[in-house]
Amino acid sequence: MSDRSKHVCPVKRAGSLDNRIRRWLQDPQKILGPYIDEGMTVLDVGCGPGFFSIAMAQLVGKSGRVIAADLQEGMLEKLSSKIRGTELEPRITLHKCPDGRVGVSDKVDFALAFYMIHEVPNQEKFFDEVRSMLKPGGLVLIVEPPFHVSKGAFEETIGEARDAGLTPVDRPRIFLSKAVLLRKVPAE
Repeated sequence: MSDRSKHVCPVKRAGSLDNRIRRWLQDPQKILGPYIDEGMTVLDVGCGPGFFSIAMAQLVGKSGRVIAADLQEGMLEKLSSKIRGTELEPRITLHKCPDGRVGVSDKVDFALAFYMIHEVPNQEKFFDEVRSMLKPGGLVLIVEPPFHVSKGAFEETIGEARDAGLTPVDRPRIFLSKAVLLRKVPAE
């Protein structure tokens, strides 16, 4: 993921990823509420400053856990400062992704990849890794920005996910987005 760094949203633009206007247009509770239950272990891949991670922590409750993963230490520091000293801090594990991988060994019930798959140089490898992290029947929500990702490119992404053993089960409507919900296919 080393050549990815020139395509990744820089830390200095983190404010554009977490603001009131975005929260109104893309309400994390409404987007994630149907997929996350109390007690789950969930993964926010490319968490940035924690726009979705914080909502995930609220949804999993005290008995659940959020793994907030990002390539950039600066993004994780922004999230850390938001949750420091709050009831959400013990629920969120910050994870710095190693070069070329997500690098999480825990099993998760749900994974979110919001506006970041187009930054992944090897989607096949990415989806294989995410599939290996999912519990049986686990879900992945992939959301991409229409201004960066064409319909054809998004369909190719879904094809890569399908090849990795993730089956599309829904196409949720999310403002300013192309989205697909995928389920881990049981091994044959």
